[in-house]
Amino acid sequence: MKPLIIGSRGSALALAQSRSVMAELKRLWTGRNFEIQIFKTDGDRLVDQPAPGGHPMTKGLFTGELERALLDEKIDLAVHSLKDLPTEKSDGLMIAAIPKRADARDVIITRGPDLKQELRYHSLIATGSPRRASQLTLAWPHVKTVPIRGNVDTRLRKFRENAEWAGLILAAAGLERLKPDLSGLTITPLTFEQMLPAPGQGALALQTRTEHSADIRQLVQPLHDPVTAAAVTAERMFLEALGGGCSEPIAAYAQPMPGDLLRLDGIAWLIGETDSRRRHLIRRLDQAEKLGVDLAMEISQ
Repeated sequence: MKPLIIGSRGSALALAQSRSVMAELKRLWTGRNFEIQIFKTDGDRLVDQPAPGGHPMTKGLFTGELERALLDEKIDLAVHSLKDLPTEKSDGLMIAAIPKRADARDVIITRGPDLKQELRYHSLIATGSPRRASQLTLAWPHVKTVPIRGNVDTRLRKFRENAEWAGLILAAAGLERLKPDLSGLTITPLTFEQMLPAPGQGALALQTRTEHSADIRQLVQPLHDPVTAAAVTAERMFLEALGGGCSEPIAAYAQPMPGDLLRLDGIAWLIGETDSRRRHLIRRLDQAEKLGVDLAMEISQ
């Protein structure tokens, strides 16, 4: 039996994610062989290049090559960071499974243990995300942001090299999966009140072809977590209904509640407005799509 080919980006974080998926599949299906094929995406080629004004790259740059490889039947399964996957469905492809989500929070990395002391008046905080920058100035109006690009190790190196920077914001999930050298640094998780994450942050998407992939869907089904899937569906529908991508400051986080309920918190800066709008709604767990759309409509009114 030929091995199942798993497509992965070549970044350290993407490889760590793909290897964790492959390890789980090997544990579940001892009679099958699995291999990882690495692709360098447009996003990987651009990630370390400076962006004028600190604007991020458009969505799809990190996923396009993997999706084309799936359609060309060069690979059988693609492992994506869900936050990088565009909300628009790709013809001929489907998300076969969404594993249990890692920590969805952002963290702020500082040199000293006292966050209040580190975030002094006019302190510089490094982030490449308009979502993070906008929410940071809501929580700490006196701080300023400086743009940064690169993978986790690159951003940590730049932070260590720039003594004038007081802090660096990264995703908790990336630090958990990569376990980079954080010696001499203080890691402070930000609460969801302080900073909502990007829709889908901390979650993975296992993507395959829509047709002729029943065997693959069966293989990955044990990795699927329905609660995570409902939560990220609500978040992504919220983003899609607002017409947002990675260049707009839009954030959302859905969490399960007792009684098979799902609470969605969202924040957005609407086009032409300087102030943010933050709301939350609660619906049944099986109404995740409606929850995302309803919250977007409430914020838009």
